[in-house]
Amino acid sequence: MDVVVIGGGPAGMTAALRAGDLGAKTVLVTRDEFGGMAANDGPVPVRTLAHAARLLRDARDLERYGIVVCEPSLDYARLLVRVREVVQDVRAHSTFSSQLRDVGVVVNEHCGVARFIDEHTLETESGQRLRADKFIICTGGMSRQLTVPGAELTVTHSDAWGLTAVPPSMIVIGGGATGVQVASVFNAFGSRITLFHSGPRIVPTEDEEVSAAVAAAFRDSGIDVRENFGVIESFEKTSDGVRMSFSKDGRREHAEATLAVVAIGWAANTAALNLDRAGIETNAREFVLVDEYLRTSAPHVFAAGDVTGKMMLVPQAIQQGFVAATNAVQGATMTVLEGAAPIGSFTDPEYAQVGMTETQARAAASNVADVVVAKVCFSSTTRPIIDGRTSGFCKLIVDRTTRRILGCHVVGERAVELTQVAAVAMAGRMSVDDLAQVPLSFPTYAGVLGRVAAQAARRLNLQLDWQAGEMEGQ
Repeated sequence: MDVVVIGGGPAGMTAALRAGDLGAKTVLVTRDEFGGMAANDGPVPVRTLAHAARLLRDARDLERYGIVVCEPSLDYARLLVRVREVVQDVRAHSTFSSQLRDVGVVVNEHCGVARFIDEHTLETESGQRLRADKFIICTGGMSRQLTVPGAELTVTHSDAWGLTAVPPSMIVIGGGATGVQVASVFNAFGSRITLFHSGPRIVPTEDEEVSAAVAAAFRDSGIDVRENFGVIESFEKTSDGVRMSFSKDGRREHAEATLAVVAIGWAANTAALNLDRAGIETNAREFVLVDEYLRTSAPHVFAAGDVTGKMMLVPQAIQQGFVAATNAVQGATMTVLEGAAPIGSFTDPEYAQVGMTETQARAAASNVADVVVAKVCFSSTTRPIIDGRTSGFCKLIVDRTTRRILGCHVVGERAVELTQVAAVAMAGRMSVDDLAQVPLSFPTYAGVLGRVAAQAARRLNLQLDWQAGEMEGQ
């Protein structure tokens, strides 16, 4: 065998397809089902649940538009049926499946845990033994666990998505992307949510204004957001669920809920691989160490996706899988492209970003005056007013000298989609005045970006030939 790819998520599927395209005899082995976390336990089911939450919210607004219906209610069991349907449809209609067959890749699902026997031999829990010249590790990651007494009484986000009923109350520990999605979705479903975050602000990787806006919106929706809450000491079982004990500055407190969900980060899924037998090194957090070619410390083994600990998102995993397979088959010549990488979350409100935050841009600039910031609130723009979704804003950070967009940050309706437009402009190296002069359709959410670009151009004292973005407020 030329290449064995370990893991059937986005990175593994892409790596196997690329290796097969290049003529390598390739086998893909997956622990569970084809599609990995993204299809079975990540963006696909999460977005489906978030869509249901959004439908509930929109249904409650129908009367504002003259549509009279009964008060909507959630049948969670039926929603789970729909989630399973979506996951199955995505898996069944994945173009990867047919493409892999077309290029001769052998796909082995439900193989269980795979481990290296020696440098060129892999054994699976299902009893397969595979020898290959090259390997590509794409085993992804898993939720990090707490190590305090009683931590076994908590669950992960995966367990939360698999609940058979909506819990009356829920403690969510961790205010990063996963934690806020769990909190937002189950708050919409009727759970009483307390969100604990150890740092000074939830969604800490976002622009500070975005973090503040999301926290304020969460509180307005009834979520109890507790930032800088201190240190967790223990968990204990109660008659109705679980009690969490925590302390700060010598003062001990408790919180109780039906369920406690831990979402404190992502760890590499490498423990069972016997990486040392293949000469593969990891860092202190067990992520596989790779060079710029995604080659591990063993020259014949490459790695891609979450297992490397780099930007752990589906688009980046796909790109890394392509690069790793190209280098495994053709030799180490291709590196991962650095560029605009939009990130977003399907909370309510949505938030999204691409590029630098305002703080990062000002820290990188030789003079703070070289950074120009423009912001337009949704409450002053037409499409959000039409839709009744006026909370939020779009913010651009621009380099005064080059007029290039350094960052875009959005909180509010369609934030994730809107930021994709900014990412395309950044990837195409458009100046902010060029973006301002694109005649975007009216009234649209994308038009909000045109308006804030026009505002930035005006602050740069640039004369625009086309002023559509200034019209009355896209």
